[in-house]
Amino acid sequence: MAFFGLFGSKEKKEQLDQGLDRSRTSFFGKLTRAIAGKSKVDDDVLDALEETLVSSDVGVETTLKIIARIQDRVKRDGYMGTSELNGILRTEIVSLMRDAADGTAPFTVATAKPHVIMVVGVNGVGKTTTIGKLAHAYKAAGNQVMLGAADTFRAAAVDQLRIWSERVGVALVSQGMGADPAAVAYDSVESAKAKGADVVIIDTAGRLHNKINLMNELTKVRNVMRKVVPDAPHEVILVLDASTGQNAIEQARQFTKATDVTALALTKIDGTAKGGVAIGISDQFQVPIKYLGVGEGINDLQVFDRTAFVDSLFKQG
Repeated sequence: MAFFGLFGSKEKKEQLDQGLDRSRTSFFGKLTRAIAGKSKVDDDVLDALEETLVSSDVGVETTLKIIARIQDRVKRDGYMGTSELNGILRTEIVSLMRDAADGTAPFTVATAKPHVIMVVGVNGVGKTTTIGKLAHAYKAAGNQVMLGAADTFRAAAVDQLRIWSERVGVALVSQGMGADPAAVAYDSVESAKAKGADVVIIDTAGRLHNKINLMNELTKVRNVMRKVVPDAPHEVILVLDASTGQNAIEQARQFTKATDVTALALTKIDGTAKGGVAIGISDQFQVPIKYLGVGEGINDLQVFDRTAFVDSLFKQG
């Protein structure tokens, strides 16, 4: 997959480096202190590394997996200097993560039209903004795009999506606050099909992720869309806020139980030192991270690539 998308590789690389600056500074500050004065990777270094990874929001489960792999390397190779640790740590993290690279160009439609994307996530994570940026990227790639405002429990959600639809210049299907979300989703997909749209992106309610009615509602939305397009939705994207750290992992746990999440979008990575959460989420749920939000601008959504992400996280100087 072409990682840097539509807007220039150098610009996107610099944007990613800047977006991960806080996470990189925090992580390497802790790592440097952990191995200060050490010449080889021993139990003390591994204990300090474990603490560094956990405190960087990588998560306990993924941290223990990384430590175990490094221990295996030490046993196999006999000696490992701390100067080698960065390179080995980098390799092991890349091997644990998943991205959505599949050999196709970003924002192309491989399915029969319309390509239906359902977007889920709790309120406040940047869900509506992510939908707007996605719509812009798909349109910039030459697609006809429509939006469906099926988050009908907050008037602000419908209004925000309308603002984005106008900003991007795409059609919006909306019935206003209080409407049946499934009915809005049905009308959105039906309208997209009738008008020959390439892509339709459906917003859904962002209520508390630990409520049982979430599963029921998302199931209903999926079922009604399939009356129009039998294999819809083609993608279910879960939007998570990187700045919430371990809470983002808990949200991923609940949403992956509630519906068949196919990909993740990680937002607000530029405003936090908790970028390590991407490592834990990608490893624990084996759901690829597809998009990374690195700013508030309309072009500040990058197609995620695990190697580029880790390279940027480990960049020095």
